[in-house]
Amino acid sequence: MLTPVWWEDSQLKLLDQTLLPHEERVLSLTRVEEVAEAIRRLAVRGAPAIGVAAAYGLVLGVRSASSTEALRRRFDEAYKLLLSTRPTAVNLRWALERQRRVLDRALSHLEAQDLPPKVVEALLEEAHKIREEDIQANRRLGAYGAELLPEGARVLTHCNAGALATAGYGTALGVIRAAWERGKLDKVWVDETRPLLQGARLTAWELAKEGIPYEILVDGAAGALMARGLVDAVITGADRVAANGDVANKIGTYALAVLSRRHGIPFYVALPTSTIDSQIPNGDEIPIEERDPEEVLSVAGQRVAPAGASARNYAFDVTPHELVTALITEVGVLRPPFPPSIEKALAHPEAVHRHGPESS
Repeated sequence: MLTPVWWEDSQLKLLDQTLLPHEERVLSLTRVEEVAEAIRRLAVRGAPAIGVAAAYGLVLGVRSASSTEALRRRFDEAYKLLLSTRPTAVNLRWALERQRRVLDRALSHLEAQDLPPKVVEALLEEAHKIREEDIQANRRLGAYGAELLPEGARVLTHCNAGALATAGYGTALGVIRAAWERGKLDKVWVDETRPLLQGARLTAWELAKEGIPYEILVDGAAGALMARGLVDAVITGADRVAANGDVANKIGTYALAVLSRRHGIPFYVALPTSTIDSQIPNGDEIPIEERDPEEVLSVAGQRVAPAGASARNYAFDVTPHELVTALITEVGVLRPPFPPSIEKALAHPEAVHRHGPESS
């Protein structure tokens, strides 16, 4: 199974996604600072994958602590460092908070002579759980989503919400994989996803490995395909979903939702419940990351804009819930009105959102 993040030989292993599709290089990280830098420069990306990487990053941050005081101090330092890397993806904060609960429980239950090795062991075990739960959640939501697609479906997706963006299998691509396995899928339209081409580089790479037929299109071509009747559904992932169902995802998602509504095409968002932020009432309060303008002014390291040109580089946009046909989660398909369906999903005993020491 393809996975971008795993633990091996006491190291965090990451598939460096900045080099795909031309080179498959595995990073071996031993320090939390390396994990933070890998998240910042998109060596690991996608909300669920970032959360898993951060959970392991905390282990690296505290494992050399020799006292309870040092353990607490290093945990707090690592927590702040990792939280600062990507502001939009809520899975990052969710995973860090889950590890904090593990730390607090361990410190209150363990004998002093067992600290800090037992705490590090508990944090590592929890990181393993977060990773495995994400994979299983993706498989479940993939099955739910496949039921929504017609036979011979032609699906358009944006950015990369596949195995590379998760611990494995994928969210939007999890639905696509499940549909392909059931013989329901005809082809996938892959938005190139400027400025960093996650669709052309990463989604296409994943689909090619799976033998799933696809074609790449420039982001601006989606409306033309829809007008010609060539798209049966749009499926994207999400980096954060507010309590009312507003969706933050890769820049360009909002435009796809508007086009889908104009052409009567269902617009689905696939996500584990850990991506839902019930503390934020609507999308207006979701922090939107702005990245280096040079990413817009250049392509693959080659400057394409005139000297002196400026650029605005929002990494994400917010799609209003009114434009979302359904949210596909590991506990089922959530339909409007979203506030009650989201509340019910978060209370479901199989929701990833509920997992962790507080519910054990």
